[in-house]
Parts: sequence; structure tokens; C-alpha cells
Amino acid sequence: MNITDVRVRKISDEGKMKGIVSVTLDNEFVVHDIKIIEGLNGLFIAMPSRKVGEGDFRDIAHPINSETRTKLQDEIFAAYEKVKEEREA
Repeated sequence: MNITDVRVRKISDEGKMKGIVSVTLDNEFVVHDIKIIEGLNGLFIAMPSRKVGEGDFRDIAHPINSETRTKLQDEIFAAYEKVKEEREA
């Protein structure tokens, strides 16, 4: 699996949600609405999810292993930082 495109669709300076991205895999499959969240230990990604029951959420799509999650997160953070730098310039 190759991450062929990361598009930062929204950046927010307020609140815990810092951005929303879409990721394209192998130029064939796209995952929308991956959120960049500011947590207690820094930034992390939250995969698209839907509400099931009272207050419970279930991911619609997600990496199966930590290696893939790390690869995805690194690519997303790199694109996010690049867009933030461009906005500040």
C-alpha cells in the first residue's frame, strides 16, 4: 500500500480538532474525514467513525496494525505541517 496523496481540507487554530484530511491509497482508494486531534501527549489521528448507541463510536475505516497507523500518521502530519507553514508565510 502506498499513500499517493494527502489533502488537508480544513485547519483550525481553536479547539482540540486541528485539521481534517483525505488520504488516497495507490491512486485507487480514498479515505475522507480523518481528523487531526490535539491530545494530552500531542497530536494524533482519529479515523472516520459513526455513532453506535449512546456515546459510542465505531471506526468506519482504520489501519489493521501499528506499523500502518504510524506510516499513515507520519504522512498526514507532514502534509499538515506543510500547509500550516504555507499559511503562516
